Formats: sequence, C-alpha cells, structure tokens
Amino acid sequence: MPELPEVEVVRRGLERWVAGRTIASVEVLHPRAVRRNAGELPDQLKGRTVLSAERRGKYLWLPLHDGPAERHLVAGDDAPESPVAPEPPVAAEALLAHLGMSGQLLVVDPLAPVEKHLRVRLCFADGGPDLRFVDQRTFGHVLVAPMVQRSPRPVPEPITHIAADPLESAFDDAEFATRLRHRRTGIKRALLDQSLISGVGNIYADEALWRARLHWARPTETLSRPVIAELLSAVREVMAEALGQGGTSFDSLYVNVNGESGYFDRSLAVYGRRDEPCPRCGTPVRREAFMNRSSYSCPKCQPTPRNARP
Repeated sequence: MPELPEVEVVRRGLERWVAGRTIASVEVLHPRAVRRNAGELPDQLKGRTVLSAERRGKYLWLPLHDGPAERHLVAGDDAPESPVAPEPPVAAEALLAHLGMSGQLLVVDPLAPVEKHLRVRLCFADGGPDLRFVDQRTFGHVLVAPMVQRSPRPVPEPITHIAADPLESAFDDAEFATRLRHRRTGIKRALLDQSLISGVGNIYADEALWRARLHWARPTETLSRPVIAELLSAVREVMAEALGQGGTSFDSLYVNVNGESGYFDRSLAVYGRRDEPCPRCGTPVRREAFMNRSSYSCPKCQPTPRNARP
C-alpha cells in the first residue's frame, strides 16, 4: 500500500496539474470506486473548481469551490481599479481519495487510450489533461465529503479520526510520546496505528526502526522520551529521503501522476532484504512474521528484547 512519501509525491503532482481548474464532466466506470460516496459523483463535481491538493497520512483530498475561481478588483480612493489577490475561498466540500493497495491518480491527455483498470475520469473545462483514477484491485475509493474545522486546518469529515502525520506542523512530538508510552503494545504495531500517527506503513516502519536500532516488538512503555525523539527523527529522515527519490516503487502500481516510478527501493536498508548484509554491521537481515505480513530487521543492531510483545 502506498505510504506517506508515495502519497505526497502524488499530492504535489495534483497541486501542479489540477489545482485551479474547473471540472466539466465526470465519468464513473466502476461502482466500487465510489461505493462510499453519498449521491451521484458526476452531479456533485460538474462545474466545481479544484482549489488545491491536500494530504494527511495516506489520504488525499481536493478542496472544491462552487463554480470557477474568480479574481476580485479593489479600488483605492485616488487610484484606478487594480487586481489584487483575493482571500482564498473556503471549501465546504472536498473530493477525498484513498489509493488502497493499487490505486493511481494519473494526469493524462484527454485523447490518450482508456486504461484497462480506469475507474473514474474527470475532464476539465479548459480541455487540458484529464484526472483519472485507475485501480487494478479496486480497494481504493473516491468520494465527495464535507469539510470539518480541525486545528490548524479543515479536513474531510470521514478522516477526522486520523492523526496528524510526522511531516505536518500540527504533529505534537510531546503528545505523541505520552500517548505512545501508554499504549502498552509493540512499537511497530503502534507506528502502524493511524489514530496515533498517520502515514507510516510497513516499509517505513521497518526502515525507521532500523535507523533507531529498535526491534519491532519492543514494548512501548519501556521507551524513554529521548528514545522516542530519536525514533521520530528516524521516521522523518527516511520519509524525507524517500520523497527526494519519488517514493518507493516495487512494481508498476506505485507511480506519480505522470506514471513515473520512484526509486527509493534501491536505498532501503532492511525492508525486503532478507539474508542480505545489514548496511551497518554486515549481519544478514532477518524476516519475521508480523500481523499477517513481514518485519525485516538486523539481529545484531536490533536484538529481540526479552519482554517482546508479539
């Protein structure tokens, strides 16, 4: 599943190619892609303008303005009318998207052939590139949702329970440390809890834990605040590096809006590297079963604690 860096790469592409454009028409080609939407998506989106592209954790949304964006003129007492930047409109609703396991938001020439797994297509009034939601496994979805005010910014109502992610200014390191120490669970399980910290998935949890020299089963109540601070630093470092390389792409499903793959998989230290030498000490990387998936770690750098939580 795409994690924070991959979703942020897509958000930046949407900000560049879609923000400020007015939707002319919408075509839904598979009902599962809009299964969580209340109402008819084409009617809800036609004629509305995309204001920006936003993200929290693994969720993306496009705030919507009713009608085309307008420029306002303000006249001075002794000066002719001149254009000034208006106050940005407040979005009451947004088009919310979750990519699921294989979802892609692609910016595509309107005349380009239809993708095999195309689920939703947005065409714009300017005749420029379409925005297409492609999803091979159909686990992802899009929906129009009301916006709810949450400090420091509004978020779509369906994701108000999602915690801030570690790259947001709203993320509170001290509060995270307090809540983490009270969880009484394994550290990796806590990192994957999107109500505690959003955007961290299996890949970046393993990579951050390796950098912080922590085993995935280390009990959260045993972590000191300095150790938690080191872990958060490792999470941010690995995500920033992944962003700089376009995210992690193990196959053709993990792409940006132009269909290009990221290449951070070449820089992974332990994830998916079973029996390969640890980049730090040379010990073969181990793979262990974890929540119906896998955890990768270095036996020497990340020894299993005696009080490990399964």
